[in-house]
Amino acid sequence: MLDETIITETPPLYNCYGRRGAQVRVPITGSRAKRVVHGAINIYTGDVLVLITEVWDGQTHQHFLQMIRSHWRGWRIVLFEDRGSPHLAEDTQVLAIELNLEVRLLPIATPKLNAMDHLWRHVKGRALANRATESIDKSADNACQHILQMSSHQRLQAAGVLSGSFWLTS
Repeated sequence: MLDETIITETPPLYNCYGRRGAQVRVPITGSRAKRVVHGAINIYTGDVLVLITEVWDGQTHQHFLQMIRSHWRGWRIVLFEDRGSPHLAEDTQVLAIELNLEVRLLPIATPKLNAMDHLWRHVKGRALANRATESIDKSADNACQHILQMSSHQRLQAAGVLSGSFWLTS
């Protein structure tokens, strides 16, 4: 499973503590800096691969496909991904064939089918939520480190693969 997520300088705010009756201050820089974190998870082993970029376009996606092939060298790889424009680009599809990557596009508007999407939601809620952003690069790195420090079992669990109702289980 492959998916990307955008890390922004304004982290998700789910809850916050403050003095009773006093307005809680949430620092917002006004900056629109962002990082794109690309991720792929092996739904059998829980192994992951991540990449941080400043943009999400055909070139960065193609670079990530090359990383996937290099990381899982010798494996028969079937990638499930959404229908984002970098995924659908003709150059990307040609490269996937050259790299012997079989690509399966998920139906439109079905993030629940993508295990990597569930893992991103978990990471954003645990590693980034309710914390002031020191720097956009540090936040993106924290997200990646959080995933990499999880055990394979924890990753599969957070991704919903072990739920018993995961759509690819036989």
